[in-house]
Amino acid sequence: MSIQIFGLPVSRGVAIGRAVLVASSRVDVPHHFIDPALVDEEIARMIRARDVVAHEFDVLKRDLPRDAPSELAALLDVHQMLLQDEALIGATADWISKRHYNAEWALSAQLEVLARQFDEMEDPYLRERKADLEQVVERILRTLARGAPSPMPGTTEGAKDFGGDEPLVLVASDIAPADMLSFKRSVFKGFVTDVGGKTSHTAIVARSMDIPAVVGARQASNLIRQDDCIIIDGDAGLVIVDPSPIVLEEYRFRQRQSELERSRLARLRHTPAVTLDGERVELIANIEMPEDGVAVLEAGAVGVGLFRSEFLFMNRGRDNLPDEEEQYEVYRRAVEGMKGLPVTIRTVDIGADKPLDGMSPNELRHESVLNPALGLRAIRWSLSEPGMFRRQLRALYRAAYHGPVKIMIPMLASLHEIRQTLENIAHVQRQLTESGKPFGACEVGAMIEVPAAALTLPIFLRHFDFLSIGTNDLIQYTLAIDRADEAVAHLYDPWNPAVLHLVSSIIAQARAAGKAVSVCGEMAGDPIFTELLLAMGLRSFSMHPSQIASVKQRVLRADTRRLAALLEPVLSSDDPEQTWTELFAALTTSGHGQMVSVAA
Repeated sequence: MSIQIFGLPVSRGVAIGRAVLVASSRVDVPHHFIDPALVDEEIARMIRARDVVAHEFDVLKRDLPRDAPSELAALLDVHQMLLQDEALIGATADWISKRHYNAEWALSAQLEVLARQFDEMEDPYLRERKADLEQVVERILRTLARGAPSPMPGTTEGAKDFGGDEPLVLVASDIAPADMLSFKRSVFKGFVTDVGGKTSHTAIVARSMDIPAVVGARQASNLIRQDDCIIIDGDAGLVIVDPSPIVLEEYRFRQRQSELERSRLARLRHTPAVTLDGERVELIANIEMPEDGVAVLEAGAVGVGLFRSEFLFMNRGRDNLPDEEEQYEVYRRAVEGMKGLPVTIRTVDIGADKPLDGMSPNELRHESVLNPALGLRAIRWSLSEPGMFRRQLRALYRAAYHGPVKIMIPMLASLHEIRQTLENIAHVQRQLTESGKPFGACEVGAMIEVPAAALTLPIFLRHFDFLSIGTNDLIQYTLAIDRADEAVAHLYDPWNPAVLHLVSSIIAQARAAGKAVSVCGEMAGDPIFTELLLAMGLRSFSMHPSQIASVKQRVLRADTRRLAALLEPVLSSDDPEQTWTELFAALTTSGHGQMVSVAA
């Protein structure tokens, strides 16, 4: 029977495929595909961990006090039986050999299958044995975490071996940013998560991959089973499980139409982004890894407006952070890959929903607040770890020797933080000069994503070369909404009058001061906001490479002089979205909003 599940649409399009579930666990579980050649090694790693746990149970049973309740020994016997059960160990080995999951993922996947079987048992005693199974699997997972690491993910081609040509979609309660990084170059055609908001990192990476995604779907991971056929409607925020043949064919038709539209937009790749009235607009890209530069050039972007350096720190223990040389090599590859186009690199934005591997949000915020988004993150964390911060700054300046680099500082809010940041930069420049290592000049800019920064902008304009508006966090902090929390995600509103006033004011002040200003948040890549941002005077949009063609199409059709005349009524309105919709519709239907063909 078909099931419909509703969530938040965060990445447009339609995906159809078999469900691959990532089960939730009390233990952090890495998820990645392994190279087919390493399957036997990965199974052996899982068996070794199982044998270690079995030995621990033997020792525990041997050392039980004489007066210990007999139930304890019986419980250990049950756990030992579960450890040897083919339904657990043999089936886990099958996940590894057939699906090429790493051992931790395979164990958690089989736990999810068995847990559902326990839930369906009529006997209460047998149902309660699910807790024993969870404890056994958790112990194996912890042993795996302590032991030898899993082989690194294999190639995308290797991951495809188990699925053939059949598309796969990922279903999870939540997906950690580190896992999203692993999945970014994998075979998945769409994502569904129980939690998250429109600007959660699952959503952002899904958009960067240009694949459909629905987040905040609540019970999706409980209602969907492994290998279910599902449709992800990224436009409506709808997930359909086991669709009827008629519904399936309808969505396949929509897929074909979407592919035709993408092909049509691709013709704009080399067309300069110039409005009808001759205003040149800079379309630049957001990336996470140096390899993303290929997609940036293919999309026709004129540079990188945001390189998220924190992804270099993900999947790393807190005692294994990248040193200066490793960072330098990564940044250098990103710079050289852009073939002379400018690369703006944001200093590490660890914290909130992007903790380091093995570091809990509590550790990052020192338990100072209940919401990690308000705690020790971004520049606050960098300034609290000056050794780490200076290593990154040295690597950035050295990479600038190989091409144009701009450094962007996230989440600045006060003059004190500005001074500390600039003192660290000056210190690093002295160090590099004294060491004789070659380095280049870098423009230094500030991300404006805290209302305090937006409201004291003249201070930032005096100290920085350029500004970039991080609308994701600016909206979050202006509206007091945790953007990763699906319970309040419906309150996340880029059209809120307070948000629009702040964005418009930042752009106007920067232009008046002669300082470059861009938007690098999700508003920049959403075609719904293209004309409004142009009306505000924005001439630099930074977005995921996959979004550039759609935004460029809107830019080519725009007349900024006529659009600017619509701005004041919108900013004065109690309902800016409705006012803009009506005024823009009147403009485009009056003959004043001229259109150009995509083939232009």
